[in-house]
Amino acid sequence: MKRFLPILIILLVLGASSTDVFAWPANSPPSVELRITGGNQGLSLPIQIFLLLTVLTFLPAILMSMTSFARILVIMHFLRQAIGLQSVPSNQIIIGLSLFLTLFIMQPVGEKVNQQALQPLMDGKIGYQEAFNAAIGPLRDFMIKQTREKDIMLFLEISKQPRPKVPADISTQVLAPAFMISELKTAFQIGFLMFLPFLVIDMVVSSILLAMGMMQLPPIVISTPFKILLFVMVDGWNLVVSSVVKSFF
Repeated sequence: MKRFLPILIILLVLGASSTDVFAWPANSPPSVELRITGGNQGLSLPIQIFLLLTVLTFLPAILMSMTSFARILVIMHFLRQAIGLQSVPSNQIIIGLSLFLTLFIMQPVGEKVNQQALQPLMDGKIGYQEAFNAAIGPLRDFMIKQTREKDIMLFLEISKQPRPKVPADISTQVLAPAFMISELKTAFQIGFLMFLPFLVIDMVVSSILLAMGMMQLPPIVISTPFKILLFVMVDGWNLVVSSVVKSFF
């Protein structure tokens, strides 16, 4: 229930103020008041709503650049191309599967963020800055485990920053792009391995058609059913999903 409290507050504020918006006096112009309070009172409600909406605009970028979503999505596209199917499964299905696999993989990180940052913030035990620092910690730990040292050193050299003594000293500005190129390299490696068995089928079918003199028949017309049959017989979805998920642990 506490997770939905900010949304409920927004709805209550909008509902309570809807009658006042259209009840301006005849001779008084409309006005908007934004207050930034200090001390123990924290930020005013309009500022909190503004910050919440600002964070929501960055959620797609955070999802693609700081979670496992990019690796899974690239691997799924490689798999579809390897089988020889251009639009099956559709992009919506691939994105949906990648999203739910991302939620499954990032669940331990989400639980730590909820315990260390969200719940204390909702209870008023910590402020926004402390909550942000507590929330970024588990996410950084996940990114550091999946990032190659070579990629980190690349962005440290570009930004002319000194080499940190411990991984915790790496700045997020360096860690985020290094994590992304590490994820892309891993996804391309897995995609190459998935292409190999299907490539063998294409080569065998092409050789047989060439030996039979059927050069005008596209090999993909014959090889695609065999690749689908092979993928189904070896329970390909189970193998691919289990391999992708296990690659993060």
